[in-house]
Amino acid sequence: MTQLASPQATDTLAKVPLIVDVDAHVVEPPDVWSSRLPAKYQDVGPRIVYAPQGPVKLVGSTYQESPGTDGPDVAWWFYEDRQISLKRYIAAAGVPAEEVGMNGVTYEQIRAGCFKQVDRLEDMTINGVQAQMCFPNIPRFCGQLFMWGKDKDLSLLCVQAYNDWMVEEWCAGSGGRLIPLCIVPMWDVALAAAEVRRNAARGVRAVAFSEIPAYLGEASIHSGYWDPFFAACEETGTVVAMHIGSGTKTPTTSEDAPAAVQGTIIFGNAANSLVDFLFSGVLHRFPGVKLLYAEAQIGWIPYVLERTDDVWFTHRGWAHGQDKCPELPSSYYYRQVFSCFFKDPVGVSVIDQVGIDNVMFETDYPHQDGTWPRSREAAAEQFGHLPQDQVDKIARGNAIRLLGLDLPATR
Repeated sequence: MTQLASPQATDTLAKVPLIVDVDAHVVEPPDVWSSRLPAKYQDVGPRIVYAPQGPVKLVGSTYQESPGTDGPDVAWWFYEDRQISLKRYIAAAGVPAEEVGMNGVTYEQIRAGCFKQVDRLEDMTINGVQAQMCFPNIPRFCGQLFMWGKDKDLSLLCVQAYNDWMVEEWCAGSGGRLIPLCIVPMWDVALAAAEVRRNAARGVRAVAFSEIPAYLGEASIHSGYWDPFFAACEETGTVVAMHIGSGTKTPTTSEDAPAAVQGTIIFGNAANSLVDFLFSGVLHRFPGVKLLYAEAQIGWIPYVLERTDDVWFTHRGWAHGQDKCPELPSSYYYRQVFSCFFKDPVGVSVIDQVGIDNVMFETDYPHQDGTWPRSREAAAEQFGHLPQDQVDKIARGNAIRLLGLDLPATR
């Protein structure tokens, strides 16, 4: 992306208000679970252990690793029989790109804003971000780590402990600048619905969910199994937030394809998920449910909408697209679906087809792909040329409306 230097560029930057960021990430502090779990779970619940880096292998879409015996210590999360090192690429803010890799790091080696509230608020101010919603890190993007746990009583306690920390510690005292996003027990729909209601009662307006639960070995959204969860979200006004990669299965083309292939085509999961929802009947049965796609970008959306509408109509005799969706698929999208971006000038060029009321901006802090500390500049470069009312909607207005935020107007 080009650097802003000209007077015209400066004028464009002036049009961008303080951002309401709907997709950043938090690196969980070392004591999130150890300070909240009962004593009998201290040796099996998530906890930090310092040990040398070990070998890392990508098996399917999951990294498998264990501590080594030589070299400097890095921070490891131990949970039951899983060991997960704290890696540089998920805490890359302020680090040159050539120094970012899969290597393990300690908490002392990452920017404090990754895991400390006061420092995060300072980094948001540096970046022109008024408010921010953060997805998980160690539990994965929809908390699926605990779905894989052997002891489901412990798994449930871990989900609840994370949400208590998110509400009572990470977001509390931030003056509304940190927006709570909770996780649910993905292995039990009744427990998931109950957790939505528990958190909504204390002001939480968003819940992380898998873009494709069938990829996790759970029931698909076509099955009707998840309806109690969607009913709880509709009842409480809780937004269903799905981060790219929350299905865990990452699309690729071959076993020998470089990671760059996966990194480029991963948006396909969001496209698959959107088509799933548009034909599932979920959005028809629950017209109050709102979906949010995080880090999916937006340039692919117009074609998906055009294609789903055409399939719905042209193949109505055999494709069963109208069985659960009596309205055009695109009508459900424009009414109930939101997507966010941080690097997508192509998507901005077709913003009318994407939907000016369906788009939000994000920073992806502290991941390597993020735009910190130049997120307002990145916004200006991509959509600062639009009319002021549209700039305001993308940068903050749509997010405020979707999440029901009470934030002062500011530029």
